[in-house]
Amino acid sequence: MPMIDADGCPINVEVAGSDSAPVLMLSNSLGTNLHMWDDQMAEWTKHFRVVRYDRRGHGKSGAPKGPYSMERLGRDVLAVVDGLKIKKFNWCGLSMGGMVGQWLGANAPERIEKLILSNTHFNYPDKGPWNDRIKFVQEKGVMALFEPSMERWFTKGFRENAPQAMAHMKEMFVTNNPVGYIACSEAVRDMDFTASNPTITVPTLVIVGSQDPATPPAAGEAIAKQIKGAKLVAIDAAHIANIEQPKIYAETVLNFLKS
Repeated sequence: MPMIDADGCPINVEVAGSDSAPVLMLSNSLGTNLHMWDDQMAEWTKHFRVVRYDRRGHGKSGAPKGPYSMERLGRDVLAVVDGLKIKKFNWCGLSMGGMVGQWLGANAPERIEKLILSNTHFNYPDKGPWNDRIKFVQEKGVMALFEPSMERWFTKGFRENAPQAMAHMKEMFVTNNPVGYIACSEAVRDMDFTASNPTITVPTLVIVGSQDPATPPAAGEAIAKQIKGAKLVAIDAAHIANIEQPKIYAETVLNFLKS
C-alpha cells in the first residue's frame, strides 16, 4: 500500500474495498496504528472503500520532531485523500482520531460526507496531566506507560477475559516511536475546539463509552451539544470501544453512515 508525502513526512496508508464504493476513512487513537480497526474491516469493506493510515509519529509513518498540532495532523489527512484522488469521504476517528475529525469538520467541511467522533475530547483546560505524561515518557519510555494506559482504555473484565485483544494492543503500543508519541501528546494537550465546533455543519455522530475514564461520556455529550444536529450514542465499553465491543461498534457506525 502507498506511502503518501505530507509536506515531507511519509504517511503509511492502506486501502481496502471496492474502488467504486463511497469512502470511509479511519483514524486511530494515540499510541496505536491502523491495525486498531482490524475487527471492523470485514464488515465495513462490504459497503465502503476503507482508507486507514498511521498518523505521523505512529506505525510505519514518519516521526519528525514535534510538537505537532491538530492543524498539522488534519492537513496530513488532506494530503492523503488528495494523494488518493478522493474528493469526499466519511470520517470515523476514535480518541485522537476524533480530535483530528473535529478539525476537519470545521476546516474542510467540503470534503466530509459524514463525521463520526468517537471516545474523544475537545479541550483540556488543565495541561498538567499531559505535561506529566510527556515527562514520564521522556524519562521512562513508552513501554512503562502500557499498563496504566490499558487500565484507562479497557474495563477490568475485558482485560482479564480477552488475552488475544490485549496482546494485539501491546504489540501496537510498545512499538511506538517516543518522539512521535510525545509530539502527538503535545497536539492533544494544546487543542481547543470550543469555538470551532459550533461551526461544524456536516452530519455528525458522537460515540461515547459509558465506562470510559480517559474521555468520559460528559466530554462527548459536550461535543454533541456544540455541533448542531449531532447524534449521540453510548456503547457499554471503556475508551477503545471498537475493540471492546467490535460488533456493536461496527453496527453503530454503519447504521449512521447508511441512514
